[in-house]
Amino acid sequence: MILCCGEALIDMLPRKTEGGETGFVPYPGGSVFNTAIALARLGVPTGFFSGLSRDLFGRQLCRSLEESGVDISPARISDRPTTLAFVSLSGGQASYHFYDENSAGRMLTPADLPALGDDVPALLFGGISLVSEPCGSTYETMMERAATSRVTMLDPNIRPAFIADGEAHRSRMRRMMGLADIVKISEEDLTWLGGFDGAEAAARAYLSHGAKLVIVTRGGEGAHGFWNGGSVFEPALKVDVVDTVGAGDSFNAAILAWLDEAGRLTKDHLAALDGRAVREALSFATRVAAVTVSRAGANPPRRDELGGR
Repeated sequence: MILCCGEALIDMLPRKTEGGETGFVPYPGGSVFNTAIALARLGVPTGFFSGLSRDLFGRQLCRSLEESGVDISPARISDRPTTLAFVSLSGGQASYHFYDENSAGRMLTPADLPALGDDVPALLFGGISLVSEPCGSTYETMMERAATSRVTMLDPNIRPAFIADGEAHRSRMRRMMGLADIVKISEEDLTWLGGFDGAEAAARAYLSHGAKLVIVTRGGEGAHGFWNGGSVFEPALKVDVVDTVGAGDSFNAAILAWLDEAGRLTKDHLAALDGRAVREALSFATRVAAVTVSRAGANPPRRDELGGR
């Protein structure tokens, strides 16, 4: 079981009522939440660890996970409220207003961490769950414990508007990337993190610090994969884009699914990656992401929608 560790929240999206007033409709979301659903839909045994609430929104999140086949037993369930993100639109641009104080997700502590059995070979971390406290430190502690014997993947998925202390978050990202076997990062995230002259220099630095695979995504253009033996570029598939919500989350899931199916989701096998394997993994991930962006919302494909591997 691959364990996805991070935020689950409710996006409150503006909609018009029958009377013409503006209301808000709750939709399950969160980048790590989306990845867990995408991974399970690809047929990979998937678990989810976060703080989830017993309130009506928490129950909605649990239903969505379970309907896609995600095991929520590792999650910490509490009576604290669910994180809400109210979305407002101005000139076609979205802005977010978070209600996260004392939430079930934010208030996780190391005492809430689940015991990991031998059936958990890999863990994914990332997203805004790494920003707030105490949950940010809790996930970092979890990654430190897991990284000694299990594959860990990190997607920083930077959201600058959510980060009050930029330098503290940059320091955390540097520490966690130093623990990760797989780093997936966008060009925009690299720019925000700073410190390197271009994507290749950053990727080589991460590899020198212990990563076995570094993937730098370039939005609608494609993705670069770097390993200790070289690099490849896989262009994105050309599709009619409905929206890009969940595209990167689906990409993450597909990378893990391909590695798992190929029997390469171990530290030793990742260290022995070659160009063919990296290209095939990227090709599969771009296919999955292409389906996701071709339909509205974070709605990743199921395995049988993709045809052959």
